[in-house]
Amino acid sequence: MSECLFCKILNNEIPSNRVYEDDYVYAFEDINPLAKEHYLFISKNHSENFNDLSSDDLVHIHQAIKKFTSGTKLETDGYRVVTNINSFGGQTVFHTHFHVLGGEQLKGFGV
Repeated sequence: MSECLFCKILNNEIPSNRVYEDDYVYAFEDINPLAKEHYLFISKNHSENFNDLSSDDLVHIHQAIKKFTSGTKLETDGYRVVTNINSFGGQTVFHTHFHVLGGEQLKGFGV
């Protein structure tokens, strides 16, 4: 997808602060963080949103998040994983991505 912001990041056309990468997943710092730690995890395969994501890509992303947070303060203190789906769900970049937020006490959505 030549116009996709995240595809451009994957193709090194737009710089990012990479925090994790493997054969299937790329993760980087969010440029407008909503928490002290805010990372975006994306599949290297383009899909518009969560509903279009393949099961394999979903597994790869979740394994990557687990690997990235394992043994860190995020794992011990806690973190949130969020994906926005379509415009009413708050999605602004239409390449499936998961926000990993932490590093402080997060507000809202407490159960």
